Amino acid sequence: MTNPPQGSRATKILRSTASAVLIVLACVLVPVTVITVWVHDFALDTDRYVKTMEPLATDRDIEDAVRHRLVDAVDVRVNGKQVTSDISDWLKSQGLPPRAADAVKALAPQVDEAVNAAADRVAKRFVESDRFEKLWVTANRTAHSAVVHALTGKGRGAIGVEEGTVTLDVGTAVEQVKKELVNAGIQPASKIPPVEKQVVLFKSDKLDQFQDAAHALDLAGYWMPVITVLLGAVGVLLARRRRRALAKAAFGAAFGCLVVAIALVVARRYYLDHLPPTVLSEPAAASVFDTLLRFLKVTLRTVIVLGVVVALGAYFAGPGRLPRAVRGWAEQGADTTAGWAGSHGVTTGRVGTWTEANRKWLTVGVLLLITLVFALWNNPTVLTVVVLVIILLVALAVIALLAADGRGNTRGTPEKQETPG
Repeated sequence: MTNPPQGSRATKILRSTASAVLIVLACVLVPVTVITVWVHDFALDTDRYVKTMEPLATDRDIEDAVRHRLVDAVDVRVNGKQVTSDISDWLKSQGLPPRAADAVKALAPQVDEAVNAAADRVAKRFVESDRFEKLWVTANRTAHSAVVHALTGKGRGAIGVEEGTVTLDVGTAVEQVKKELVNAGIQPASKIPPVEKQVVLFKSDKLDQFQDAAHALDLAGYWMPVITVLLGAVGVLLARRRRRALAKAAFGAAFGCLVVAIALVVARRYYLDHLPPTVLSEPAAASVFDTLLRFLKVTLRTVIVLGVVVALGAYFAGPGRLPRAVRGWAEQGADTTAGWAGSHGVTTGRVGTWTEANRKWLTVGVLLLITLVFALWNNPTVLTVVVLVIILLVALAVIALLAADGRGNTRGTPEKQETPG
């Protein structure tokens, strides 16, 4: 008995090691790649950013927070005490009893409250109007470059970034409210000077670190998907058991994205629990947080579902007892269905025979076609994966039925060619 060549054994060990390292590296890079793609596509695509942020203009929490901040910014304060005192003195000069005239002075708090209530009504009507929606969209589109600056450390326009704080300038909205107050008869509002009132959208002493990381991720956005796919593909091809390697790689990628998804949930809770007092409000901050990360969350869920689907597909295509049993049941069902159809005069003829002879390549072609459709799909979601899986299963079922009828035709051919003895 001869021992295998040492070179051959060393080559196998080297291939197995390289395969394992590449697959692990690809699994680690998958969630990183998802983040880089989100940073690159979302931060640099103005139309997508505006479309994402537009619904916030009608978000109740945002409207309430902006309304309160507008009222504070307008800061319409009538000196109720002075006004009522002047009225009281005038009434006394007109002969009103001093006690009755002095009673007017007690109305000073009500005067201030009435003015504030009027300002609140005007601000509420403004934030619920189409004008506020247009202002919101315009400000976001104009300030899209500032959103990029929020990730790179520079700021200009309606959104500013300075010392870890991201702010939105609402000075234009204040001017709109000021005009409406004047039109409503509140003349003191005309004396409101121009303001540079800002709403704090985000604040963190670690923003500089986020900016450095985002800049690196933005640069990597072009190449990370390609690099990650190549590493995973080479790792699977080098493996001795490729189906098992593919299943492990898919599950690893899904697990990596699941970890990031859980981290986002924890980060959201931590951020909301540690909001500084200058931030808009907790519900409004939650709405902004969820909206900004919506595409990232959708992509993570999509990769998780896709990884599980690919891993299950690789497993059921393998030689295990359960996969063989499932495939056997499927084949038996296809044969039974084809036999029933044949007994009722329904047959595929040469199409079925050809399908049986080329079944392997037809299956590979369908898999490649579904993969290509998914790769070219713009912003795929979990629903996209589910629909494509259903289409794939239907296509494989059709191939199985045609192949089963083809097997029946092949078995029946010799009998048809026999001549009576």
